[in-house]
Amino acid sequence: MDVSRIRALRGPNLWSRHTAIQAIVTCEGAESAINDLPNFETRLRERFPALGDLIPADHLDTVSMAHALEFAALGLQAQAGCPVTFSRTAQAVEAGIYQVVVEYTEEEVGRLAFERAEQLCLAALNDTPFDLDAILKELRDLDEDIRLGPSTGAIVSAAMARGIPYRRLTQGSLVQFGWGSKQKRIQAAETCYTSAIAESIAQDKELTKNLLHAAGVAVPLGRPVKDADDAWAAAQEIGLPVVVKPRDGNQGKGISVNLTGEEQIKESFTLAEEFRDDILVEKYLLRPRLPPAGHWRQADCCSPPRPTTGDR
Repeated sequence: MDVSRIRALRGPNLWSRHTAIQAIVTCEGAESAINDLPNFETRLRERFPALGDLIPADHLDTVSMAHALEFAALGLQAQAGCPVTFSRTAQAVEAGIYQVVVEYTEEEVGRLAFERAEQLCLAALNDTPFDLDAILKELRDLDEDIRLGPSTGAIVSAAMARGIPYRRLTQGSLVQFGWGSKQKRIQAAETCYTSAIAESIAQDKELTKNLLHAAGVAVPLGRPVKDADDAWAAAQEIGLPVVVKPRDGNQGKGISVNLTGEEQIKESFTLAEEFRDDILVEKYLLRPRLPPAGHWRQADCCSPPRPTTGDR
């Protein structure tokens, strides 16, 4: 089996709206029908027990090593925690030549999964070892390093649920939605309509809080602190429990909540310092409970009914 012309389909394509890895796979002789390869499928499943049924998309093609490569590349990503479901293998006009397409969520992970799937198929063909646990860990670690952060990922997921195509433009959080004149871009939780001044304000938690307070919005008490002892002093000033967090941070990094003891607060200050130099101590506020469904306040029950159109 020879795999060539590997490329990434980064937008809507001939096969689907999914981003995908496409490759040309050449199978020779018995590789075009794995039933003619003694014990190949058995050895393949021994090395990758989570491999699904090898059923071609049209249910008519003979299962080849190209099909095995397709399902292995998809399955390895799925087992590594990537939400992928689409794959397709199509035979070319020339015998033994196949186009294999496998969805990916992160291009680097998709390419690596394709390479490891080829190694898996060759290991089953030649009856050589294949370290599945190490491969899955490698894929998970890579996905963890390069996947979108929580806020950007949530926006992309919402777009996908609504059928809006997206394209990741960098290894960071710059994402494009739509195509052509309708395209819009976001970076993390910012949109192409976000002003530079608003961004600068939002990145400074203390400044944001001061501006909200000046506008009459309720904000938690707190202040910047310079060291662990000052953090404990601030906590005593505003009252326990408290939150310790970086002044300029994101994704919840370095934040500790519901702290009630001196040792806890000082340790949390040290943790927060690993992410930023400027640290805040603020009052920890519990989210108020909403009344159960159907529950009416007394004021609601005693309020006079709103006039109808005929009463006006």
